[in-house]
Amino acid sequence: FARNRINDADGRELSHQHRAPSLKCHSVSRLSATIQKGLNCVFPFLGKGLVVLHGPKWFQHRRLLTPAFHNDILKSYVSLMADSSKVMLDKWEKRITKDKSLDIFEDVCLMTLDSLLKCTFSYHSNCQNRSTTLPTAIHDLTAMIQQRIKTFLYHNDLIYWFSPHGRRFRNACRIIHCNTEKMIKERKERLKDKRELENIQKKRRLDILDILLCAKDENGEGLPDEDISAETDTLMFGGHDTTGTGISWLLYCLALHPEHQQRCREEIKEILGDRETIQWNDLSNMPYITMCIKESLRLYPPVPQMYRQLNQPVTFFDGRTLPEGSLVSLHVYALHRNPTVWKDPEVFDPLRFSQDNLSDQHSFAFLPFSAGPRNCIAQQFAMTEMKVSLALTLLRFELSPDLNNPPNEVVQLLLRSTTGIHLHLKKLS
Repeated sequence: FARNRINDADGRELSHQHRAPSLKCHSVSRLSATIQKGLNCVFPFLGKGLVVLHGPKWFQHRRLLTPAFHNDILKSYVSLMADSSKVMLDKWEKRITKDKSLDIFEDVCLMTLDSLLKCTFSYHSNCQNRSTTLPTAIHDLTAMIQQRIKTFLYHNDLIYWFSPHGRRFRNACRIIHCNTEKMIKERKERLKDKRELENIQKKRRLDILDILLCAKDENGEGLPDEDISAETDTLMFGGHDTTGTGISWLLYCLALHPEHQQRCREEIKEILGDRETIQWNDLSNMPYITMCIKESLRLYPPVPQMYRQLNQPVTFFDGRTLPEGSLVSLHVYALHRNPTVWKDPEVFDPLRFSQDNLSDQHSFAFLPFSAGPRNCIAQQFAMTEMKVSLALTLLRFELSPDLNNPPNEVVQLLLRSTTGIHLHLKKLS
């Protein structure tokens, strides 16, 4: 993918001027087949949401969903994110011991799921402290999708749906879809009452379901229930595991680099003073924390590969071409560690993202949230949650790595560690 021009699904041109290192070459047909199998694995759960839509319907959904992630809405989510983070930190405080590290990954992902359910449905699941049906089903689906992609026989729909694994997958989908449909139906009934609608529109904290149900296009048309369900399921699938993965790798990076960890902690203390609660206005006053988050996302992008389907033929710099309709994999992990794009790419250096250095950075050198019109619609939601959870964690604990149990990176749908992410936590007085 050197000096190539790849059009995304809506015709916007993405330019890359550097060759990524150590990328394996695949034939177009083999790559397309692999990507398509991966997409087919998530269709039964996601339905036709933003991830898989294209053309006019994608544009309509994107435009209607964008207000759900406006700053005025995100403001009201900060307290919910803080509450979920504090539950996780309370659990860690009870579990830490002097000589034993904690595997933080599952706890962090449960925390982001808890937070997302509150913001999406105003649903307080308590999933961090007890196992409940809906959160458990959501949490299990990611693992089951990845297992299907890895298992060659499961690429055959007939074999998969009759296997025990396929039956568990269908059952998890059924639980999630039934809960989603029930909550949408109940909320729509409430909205039929004009006074209730006025109260929802006036209340200080709208959840994403309120916004989806009240959204109208220029013709006064809203989204049908099927589309609202698909978008809600897409947000639940793509919005908690990705953020949980990003936060886990962020904490790992700061555990490895105590000097950056301490500087972040000092920045938080200076902002809060005697306060213990993070507020919306605090988030814009965290320049060093923001740089550390971005540097962590560079080294450990939660979504290490992205895919685009070409809507017209593309010719590469060496004369080779890809036909219209080809599915293309963009290897973000390789791009972010490319020595021709980044100086000393393996070094954790937050100052890469200082204002002085941003002018030298290519606009497509940093792609943790993709780019162009199909970039991640919830990237500000994710950045907000990463700042809130990091700030509260560093105020409570000092982090250090477990050198005897380092993470083993593996590129899957998300950037995972096969050995977990183990950290030593020391309670701060």
